[in-house]
Amino acid sequence: MKNKRSFLGILFLLLIGVGGLATKSDWGFFGHRRINRMAVFTLPPDMMPVYKKNIDFLTDHAVDPDKRRYATKHEAVRHYIDIDHWGTAPFNNVPRDWTEVLMKFTDVYISRKPGDTLRIMGDDIVDFGKIDLVLKSPRVLKRTNENPVVNKKVYQQFFRDYILPQYYEDDWVLDCEAVKAFFAETGLKYNCASAFAKDRFSEYGILPYHLIAMQRRLTKAFEDQDVKKILRISAEFGHYIGDAHVPLHTTENYNGQMTNQVGIHGFWESRIPELFADQDWDYFVGKSTYISDPKEYYWDIVLTSHSYLDSVLLIEKNLSETFPEDKQYCYDERLQRTIRTQCKEYAAEYNRRMDGMVEDRMQASILAIGSAWFTAWVDAGQPNLRKMTDFELTEAERKQQREEELLFQRGEIKGREH
Repeated sequence: MKNKRSFLGILFLLLIGVGGLATKSDWGFFGHRRINRMAVFTLPPDMMPVYKKNIDFLTDHAVDPDKRRYATKHEAVRHYIDIDHWGTAPFNNVPRDWTEVLMKFTDVYISRKPGDTLRIMGDDIVDFGKIDLVLKSPRVLKRTNENPVVNKKVYQQFFRDYILPQYYEDDWVLDCEAVKAFFAETGLKYNCASAFAKDRFSEYGILPYHLIAMQRRLTKAFEDQDVKKILRISAEFGHYIGDAHVPLHTTENYNGQMTNQVGIHGFWESRIPELFADQDWDYFVGKSTYISDPKEYYWDIVLTSHSYLDSVLLIEKNLSETFPEDKQYCYDERLQRTIRTQCKEYAAEYNRRMDGMVEDRMQASILAIGSAWFTAWVDAGQPNLRKMTDFELTEAERKQQREEELLFQRGEIKGREH
């Protein structure tokens, strides 16, 4: 990585306008708005009638997903994946397909009577092969002399029919007759008074899977030639792609809480951009390119981000032990409040030792967002965007925005902070 100095700084400021203060969000509201805005300039001329004309909308609404974290508990997990919870790189034990990863890490239980609950599916009692599933529960082996085997596609269909549709429900309740019918295929018979499933995966984040889903949604919006959806999804899609470029969005130690580095999350992704983005960094990253394999592309972003994690943590740890302690934290006045934050000199040294990592990840975010927008447009058949430049929010949409803004101002996050 190179520690660049932008010779286009004045032009950059004219393009992006005056930035807001970093606040309680991923990359900071400052960073997300910058990233989305600059992504517009990676697009081809045929996309500019919608994207350039509505650049302020794409900038302002880049932070909507963060605000939604204060409105619904289902939002937070879309911003991260604690990939290290599931093992070590290259994490081949984590399926890249959404249905498959939920199948693997969802437990299925049956209750035969009160106080008698049996777990009959789970990754530690089932071998999830490419073609077959091998049930290896000790309680199963007591009843049979061999491991029952079921075709993976059969369980996939069962999962899609009875479990996946309940993803946003608080409790995943299963029909006993359906459970018994499925296991009859394995030769096993269970008494079943009630049955349910529990998701053990999502609480550790679903970011790369959500990126793939957002790519499909944006393509569909282009196919439908719905400019309002195109812009809303584009703005929010940019947010999630930006999050995927942050190493601390790929780990259980997301705020340094496991290594006595609490606060490093905001330091890396908010404080450093806030201090150096306008004056020192170059965001002219070239032109967007077509993404031929979105699943591979987004997983590569996440795994690349994770590969930087050790440097993020170790460099800051060493710096905190060698930099004069009384010069590490300063006090700033913001919005009529005095806050304690990292001193500029301390942040500058951290940025220097990382050899421009934050700038590079922000640049990569800009190019990836533009490429995601461009790919959705191409996959939809390159519709003529000059015919769909105007839109207006409905009263219901405005009401929803007001409600989300109110919940955000109250400051009660549903789910974890990062």
